[in-house]
Amino acid sequence: MLDVHHVLITNEHGIVEEIVIKKDAGDDVQYFKGILSPGFVNCHCHLELSHMKGLIPEKTGLVDFVFKVVNERHFGEDEILDAIANAEDEMFSNGIVAVGDICNNTITLSQKLKGRLAYYNFIEVFGWSPQVAGQRFERSKMHYDKFVNSELSVVNGEWPMVNEGETTNHKLQTTNYKLQTSLVPHAPYSVSDKLWNLLQPFFINKTISIHNQETSFEDELFIQNAGDFVRMYQLMNTDHSFFKPTGKSSLQSYFEKLYNAKNVILVHNTFTTEADIKYANLKSAIGNQQLFWCLCINANLYIEDAIPPIDLLLKNNCTIVLGTDSLASNWSLNLLDEMKNIQKHFPNISTQQLLQWATINGTKALQMDDMFGSFEKGKGPGINFINKIENEKISPLSTCTRLV
Repeated sequence: MLDVHHVLITNEHGIVEEIVIKKDAGDDVQYFKGILSPGFVNCHCHLELSHMKGLIPEKTGLVDFVFKVVNERHFGEDEILDAIANAEDEMFSNGIVAVGDICNNTITLSQKLKGRLAYYNFIEVFGWSPQVAGQRFERSKMHYDKFVNSELSVVNGEWPMVNEGETTNHKLQTTNYKLQTSLVPHAPYSVSDKLWNLLQPFFINKTISIHNQETSFEDELFIQNAGDFVRMYQLMNTDHSFFKPTGKSSLQSYFEKLYNAKNVILVHNTFTTEADIKYANLKSAIGNQQLFWCLCINANLYIEDAIPPIDLLLKNNCTIVLGTDSLASNWSLNLLDEMKNIQKHFPNISTQQLLQWATINGTKALQMDDMFGSFEKGKGPGINFINKIENEKISPLSTCTRLV
């Protein structure tokens, strides 16, 4: 973190040219009372659920939340597309420059191809019953192929969804990264071994995201085949008779199946134990993987009324990133709101740590750190201004303004 004696110099497109000491900056300098930060990185979002804002009550618990998402997400396409555009506007205005977005279909693709934000698209695959593994895989693979074909168009400089009158700034930003796509497992309780086997060849050199230990009974399922997930399978008429518990925690039951991945993002971790943290850190180090622990504290409070064990993650030197989850499970898509709530529950965490999680750590997780995440010469990371800083801390009244 640089102090008040340094000046950031960018060109008209926001590309960093230099960082100099104040006496060498010349006369045309703008001053801001607060913090200048690189653009934020939202490592976990469900943009396609934006039309469900306020539809699901708070504190239902995960099973009832998932049941409502599955059964109440069907709206008219125009309504969904409008909600997606509005949600992206919200992220853009709140200083987010890059997003790790969960996709169960291709409905967000037209908005993403406008090039306003960078996206790593996680095409989510789920199917608990082994009998549906092939069908579910092929359906998600079809979505994956459509995203990859669009990715290739971006790399080749073709922008089918960019309007003729759009400024070149958006194109400049987006041509410096590759619109990336992965096939990923939804969660350990929704992917059968047969489906895991179909997915694993697609993990190579990719960032893989998975919902991890979001609820206390996830471990209960794997240890003794009990708990509320058994009720969920019954609610959804899903065959569960094949399952044999491992006698180990959820994380220790599946983590080694991610061995092909370059980066792994474990999302939520609300009920992860220190033993599991040590296990995952060790296994990822042995496999030469980069492991990232994604916090979505507002979604955890919204669904489970619980907070993740951030103190244990810090104690074990974990690399932390931040996410907002969806508007179905959050009050906003604002990373500053996530940082405020983390600071409320863990006041000893410094502002510098929070901003590192929200910027450079996120870009490393999404393999976008060559363009975003830090103020370095040649990067175009975006510039955010955070005001109302009190005693070097983000305050409840702080807001974030996107300058570039």
